[in-house]
Amino acid sequence: MAMTYEWSVSGLRRRNQVNTAGDTLENAIVQTYWKCVGTDDVTGDTAEFPGATPFTAVNVPAGEFTAFADLTEDTVLGWIRNYVDNDPTYWAHIQERIAKQIDERQIEDVADLPWGSPSDVAVIDGDPGVTAEQAAPEEETPDATPDPE
Repeated sequence: MAMTYEWSVSGLRRRNQVNTAGDTLENAIVQTYWKCVGTDDVTGDTAEFPGATPFTAVNVPAGEFTAFADLTEDTVLGWIRNYVDNDPTYWAHIQERIAKQIDERQIEDVADLPWGSPSDVAVIDGDPGVTAEQAAPEEETPDATPDPE
């Protein structure tokens, strides 16, 4: 199934962190919440995978730190995509979950059975598909000859 994916950030958590050089990095992003929406290129059906990815600024030099006010969604998505892309197992899991949701939406429950309505079908001794007529006990036919006494 050919899919197109669209990513967006749905939330952030921040706090001041001290990096390894001892510098305090104000409002460093420590948690991201995001979603990846997959669209089936053939049917147009969509499904989403919500995710959460933690981050730390401990190893970020002060000169390379992006201030909270200067962040863009593209920047944060770049961090998230880098994390996901570097874990092929996780990316495969996301793709599988989206594909499964789309596949499940394409399955329909059937109310009218081709051979009759569900109320006409009985389950006898765990054997579904037996019609109510087949399940009814046979009526005894009276003997034509009377019993001799």
